[in-house]
Amino acid sequence: MNMGKLEGNAALITGDNSGIGLATAKLFVYEGTEVFVTGRRQEALNTAVAEIGPRAVDVQGDVFNLKDLDRLVTAIRAKGIW
Repeated sequence: MNMGKLEGNAALITGDNSGIGLATAKLFVYEGTEVFVTGRRQEALNTAVAEIGPRAVDVQGDVFNLKDLDRLVTAIRAKGIW
């Protein structure tokens, strides 16, 4: 595994299923970051996490839904990051 510039950090990326979000998640993981990814469609998240790698954690939800955001924060806290 690469010892990158971001080793030991964590990032939250929304809308990572394709395009810039997916590319950013891959780069962050390459640089050593654990990445939390979120999106509305679980199937798309599963595909994205498979592409990003084992340092990606998916949390299905809509960033415009407060209950989904609470669940996202809970998942991040459960990893001891925030």
